Amino acid sequence: MSQNQPSILIADEMHPSLFAMLDEAGFLYDYQPKISRAELITTLAPFTGLIIRSKTTVDEELLSQAPNLRFIGRAGAGLDLIDLAVVERRGIAVFHAGEGNRDAVAEHTVGMLLALLANILKADREVRQGIWDREGNRGYELGSLTVGLIGYGNNGRATAQRLSGFGCRVLAYDKFLTNYGDAFAQEATLTQIMAESDVISLHIPLTEETRRLVNDTFIEQVTKPFYLNNIARGEIVSLAAVVRALESGKICGATLDVLENEKLAKLTPDQQTAFDYLRQSDRVVLTPHIAGWTHESYVRINEVLVRQIRNL
Repeated sequence: MSQNQPSILIADEMHPSLFAMLDEAGFLYDYQPKISRAELITTLAPFTGLIIRSKTTVDEELLSQAPNLRFIGRAGAGLDLIDLAVVERRGIAVFHAGEGNRDAVAEHTVGMLLALLANILKADREVRQGIWDREGNRGYELGSLTVGLIGYGNNGRATAQRLSGFGCRVLAYDKFLTNYGDAFAQEATLTQIMAESDVISLHIPLTEETRRLVNDTFIEQVTKPFYLNNIARGEIVSLAAVVRALESGKICGATLDVLENEKLAKLTPDQQTAFDYLRQSDRVVLTPHIAGWTHESYVRINEVLVRQIRNL
């Protein structure tokens, strides 16, 4: 191992497969999954690398105490907890593992849409109660719909690939890409997606630009009633706006793996009102931020991270 080999502080819970990978690569590391923010600030100085999940906020206060830090590895896709401007100014590389959970996210997206369109959860509850209602649970075929993907990175592409197998027409919009249409999705403008989609599915990061992107104004601008899928970040979607659109019929149904506030015991009164409506609705499918949370992705994320660190 060279003198410049990274020494890495791992500040969040990680799948044990990571340690064998780091050992094989010859990296030094210190695993402190229970470390507090105050402890992290006083501990980080000697380390050249930091690996986090979703507990740790990386900002100026933290990085000012990390003079030797060369890279940050995020075991997941989202980078919203990292102040990218500060990181760039300090010349610190940032790795994430978006490709590590893309298959899991894509499969979960399709599963949620199928559950909603075919009334699977509603019908299951009714049959368990002795209700045999075939007509009331007549569904729609996913393959008959036009699906608009907002964001065509790792997750968007993997989702389009799976949707194509159902025969869907798939439109994709990504403001950061050019000439990205492929065998699975047609390149489109956001205006076209809002005009033609039966399903709008979000595959974008949380930024100041995307925060509350789906609000009353956005929903009003969509041409026809549509289904909404959010497996990205909860803060991208105003749940109060979704409730109003479900009540009016503009949103036919919603599949939500993420919420504005995922600490369900600490919802504001307005958030509680919206959540209470969503959880009693047969037109809503909810899961607890698990779209990318499979046994396979947990290992694959580590493989992607370690590969990037080795190539630093």
